[in-house]
Amino acid sequence: MTQLCRRMFHFNVKRRILLRVSVLRRYLRSFWNRFLACWVGKSSIRYRQLSHAATSATFSSVSTASLSPENVVDVGFMSSDLVTLKISLLGDCHIGKTSFLTKYVGEKKGEEEFAVTGVNQVDKTMCVKGARISYSIWEVNGNNSSHNQVSAACKDSVAMLFMFDLTSRCTLNSVITWYQQARKWNQNAIPVLIGTKFDDFVQLPIDLQWTIASQARAYAKALNAPLFFSSATYNINVNKVFKFITAKLFNLPWNLERNLNIGEPIIDF
Repeated sequence: MTQLCRRMFHFNVKRRILLRVSVLRRYLRSFWNRFLACWVGKSSIRYRQLSHAATSATFSSVSTASLSPENVVDVGFMSSDLVTLKISLLGDCHIGKTSFLTKYVGEKKGEEEFAVTGVNQVDKTMCVKGARISYSIWEVNGNNSSHNQVSAACKDSVAMLFMFDLTSRCTLNSVITWYQQARKWNQNAIPVLIGTKFDDFVQLPIDLQWTIASQARAYAKALNAPLFFSSATYNINVNKVFKFITAKLFNLPWNLERNLNIGEPIIDF
């Protein structure tokens, strides 16, 4: 009888300890999730990895209004949480930045407001297997006065897209200046080099295409950035750029195939 009482006593003590450990674990997990939610929103260096279920996700663009709790998969945050990340678009005037952005987002800011502020800011929400990610995309106008907006556009960015017109080599040369200015304000963002107006580029003589493509690849290597040839008119590689950034930020497996064939939209990394 005495032994039974002792066993019951030890059992009750052990159960109380396990209960307290369980409560403490839940508290720490809740605190850690809240900490991550704040940290991811502010940090531009590291980001949480999505759950294993999300690694096989297909990327789909959806409006915030179309998201419902039933479509949100728990990946460590409450379904109401939305991670907002900032992306910057930099490059000279009239190279197709706005067309590129409009093709991806589907909306265009008023030209008068854009001309006054020098920055075009739009949002795009991504749903990756239920994980809600909102990209706040800042496009810098590109004229001389807009260089003052580089700091505002680049601070806290997770990625910076350096863009040039494939039919204008001077805009490619300007990429170095844009890169140097951007890096003064952000040393950690992922750089991506993007050549626009591929549909016009393929009309150029093949030897000139080869020269421009070779120079662009050399610049991309110098910037340690992937290179995409794109066309907003025909929606060539526009979505792939943002899929690449998402996969890079969240360590998602996504098979990006290189294409170095002249006359085709090059992807190099």
